[in-house]
Amino acid sequence: MALLTPLFAFLYHLPQVYKWLLKPYYVASLFMSVAFLAVRKTPGICDRLATQREDGNSCDFDWREVEILMFLSAIVMMKNRRAITVEQHVGNIILFSKVANVILFFRLDIRMGLLYLTLCIVFLMTCKPPLYMGPEYIKYFSDKTIDDELARDGRVTWIVEFFANWSPECQSFASVYADLSLKYNCAGLKFGKVDIGRYGEVSKKYKVSASPLSKQLPSLVLFQGGKEVMRRPQVDKKGRAVSWSFTEENIIREFNLNELYQKSKKLSKTRGDKVSQSQFPPVPEEEENLKMRH
Repeated sequence: MALLTPLFAFLYHLPQVYKWLLKPYYVASLFMSVAFLAVRKTPGICDRLATQREDGNSCDFDWREVEILMFLSAIVMMKNRRAITVEQHVGNIILFSKVANVILFFRLDIRMGLLYLTLCIVFLMTCKPPLYMGPEYIKYFSDKTIDDELARDGRVTWIVEFFANWSPECQSFASVYADLSLKYNCAGLKFGKVDIGRYGEVSKKYKVSASPLSKQLPSLVLFQGGKEVMRRPQVDKKGRAVSWSFTEENIIREFNLNELYQKSKKLSKTRGDKVSQSQFPPVPEEEENLKMRH
């Protein structure tokens, strides 16, 4: 059963995986990830490459290359243990495959290493992972709207994600957060996002670091009555973010979303009752007495 669960999960997400892999970013990344493998195994090219194998076969990996590839596999497995989406799994494989390719090409020929490293830099500067464009119930804030919206109605609970578009972790988390908004959004529980990479003043006010080395991206903050109640990841006394996994299960449990949603639905019903009563004003006592006499 333990082996069947990940298999079923993979098959369930297979159509979505194909959709991602067909996007230009992933197609180009896939070719760059297997570049050294292609060079080492392609007849006519591999024959001219240097090798440290005892049998002199330049079309097969030598012992050092095998060690590098095995080390890469171990790193990817460790990183993917904390991955929460298929995008993160694929992203980790692509990232560390490129790192391994740089090392392997430089070891093989410094000119090939420089060429591949240049291609990686150009790719990084010109190609970005596709942003999540699926359905969501999320309000996007700016530096001018966030404070007013959070304080507009003290009965409304807000969960706000502080993110940056350049952050791979934020991009991977986008689909998870959107899914939560579809499940739990109602009149008394709302979901918002603000790009602190764009609005630096928001970053300072709410004490979420937008540094490229920051471990606070993304950050989820729960607001009630316009005031912060809790946030994840937490920040210790030294200003360092405490490691936390942004899985859907963790968020539901830590933010107590099921209970918040039930309370928020009651608020929605109360609002509905008030609206219906206001549409039908009570009959004055004198008119009611006259009706009773007749």
